[in-house]
Amino acid sequence: MLGTAMSGPAAGGAPDGENVQRSPARRNARKGPVTLLRRTLSKAWSGNIFSESAEAAFWQTLSLPPLLLGLLGSVGFMGDWFGPRIVQAIHDQILGFSDKIFNDSVVTQIIEPTVDDILTTGKGEIVSVGFLISLWAGSSAMSSFVDAITVAHGQYGVRNEVWQRVFALLLYLAGLVLVVIGLPVIAIGPDLLPEFFPPSWQPTISLWIGALYYPTLGVLIVLALATLYKLALPRKLPWHRGLPGAALAMVVFLLSSVALRFYISWITTTGYTYGALATPIAFLLFTFFIGLAIVGGAYFNSAIQELWPASPTRRQRRKWRRLEMERANVRMRAEEGRRLWERTTMPLRRPRRADPRRSTDSPVGDSPPDDAAAEEREPEPHRPGGEPPGRPEPDRSGDDPDQPDRRAEQRSEHR
Repeated sequence: MLGTAMSGPAAGGAPDGENVQRSPARRNARKGPVTLLRRTLSKAWSGNIFSESAEAAFWQTLSLPPLLLGLLGSVGFMGDWFGPRIVQAIHDQILGFSDKIFNDSVVTQIIEPTVDDILTTGKGEIVSVGFLISLWAGSSAMSSFVDAITVAHGQYGVRNEVWQRVFALLLYLAGLVLVVIGLPVIAIGPDLLPEFFPPSWQPTISLWIGALYYPTLGVLIVLALATLYKLALPRKLPWHRGLPGAALAMVVFLLSSVALRFYISWITTTGYTYGALATPIAFLLFTFFIGLAIVGGAYFNSAIQELWPASPTRRQRRKWRRLEMERANVRMRAEEGRRLWERTTMPLRRPRRADPRRSTDSPVGDSPPDDAAAEEREPEPHRPGGEPPGRPEPDRSGDDPDQPDRRAEQRSEHR
C-alpha cells in the first residue's frame, strides 16, 4: 500500500499517459540541429569525403579544357548570328564571372588565354575534337559525383556499374545541352539584357536585372544541384529533399572560394611561392572545394533522410503495391501447387494396414507389429483353481501316465 501510494500522482510522478505523450516529444527534441550536424560529419568522415573530393577535382581539371573547347568553340559560330558585340560580351562576362570565383593568376594564366583562343576561332574541327575528348573526361567527372552521391546514401552497387557509367555520360550530355542553350543568356549579363526591351522600360528593367541577376544565377545552380541529387540515386527521393544539400553546397563553395582567395593573396605577399606550379595548384584547390561542397551536400541530405525519413512518393507506392501483388500471386501459386501435390500423391503416402493372415514363419523383417500380434492372439480359457495354463491337468481316474500299468501286472499274477 505504501509503495502504491508513493508511486501515485501525489508523490510527484506523472501518469503513464503523460509519459507516453512525452516520449515522442523527447525523441523529436533529440533530432535537432546539433544531432543533424553530428550525423552529417560522422557520415562524411566514414565515407572518406576528402578522397572523393580529390577524385572529383582531378576529373574536373582534366575535363575543363576540352569542355571549354566544345562549348566556346560553338559560341564562336554565334558571331555570324548575333554579331561580334555579343561574342565580346560573352568573353567579358565569362572572365568577369571567373574573376569573382577564382584568383587572378588562375584567370589570367589559364582561363583568359583559353577563352581568347577559342572565341576567335570557331572552327568545326575544334568543336568536334574538343567535344569528343570532353565526352570521356567530362563523363568521368560526372561519374565520380554520381558514385559519391550513391555512397553517401548507402545505395552504391544498387545500379549496375556499366549502366551507372552510361548514366553519368547521359547526365553529362544533358548538362552540356543546357549550358549551350543558357550560356548566351548568362554571358550577356545585366548590361545588355535591358536593350532587348522597349526604351521606356529599360531603366526599370536595368534596375531589376542588376539587383536580381546574380541571385537568380545562384538559385539556378541550386536547382540544378537538387536535380543532380535526385537523378543520381537508384532509389530516388522526392525532388525537394535535395534542396537542403544543394543550398549547403552553394554556401560551402562560396565561403571556401572566398577563403581560398584570401589564402592565396596572403601566401603571395609572404614571398613563399610554388613557382610555375602555383596556378595549377590554385586551380586544383578550387576544383577540390567544388567537389567537397557537392559531396558534402549529398551527406547532408543523407543525414536528413535518416533523421526524418521522407514519405514514399506516389510512384513508389504504386511500384510497391505492384510488387506486393506479384508476391501474393507467387505465394498463392505455391500454395495451390502444394495442395495439388498432396491430392495426387495421397494414395502413395497412405500407410499400409497389417495383414492378420500372415504366417508366423515369415521373415523377421515382415513380421507384424507387436500390437497387431497381440490383437490376433486368441485369449486363453479360464481354468479352475487358478492353475497356470501351461501346466497339464491331473488324471482324474487315478492313472498316472508316467508309471506302468499295475492293473495289467496284477491280472497276470492272478492267472
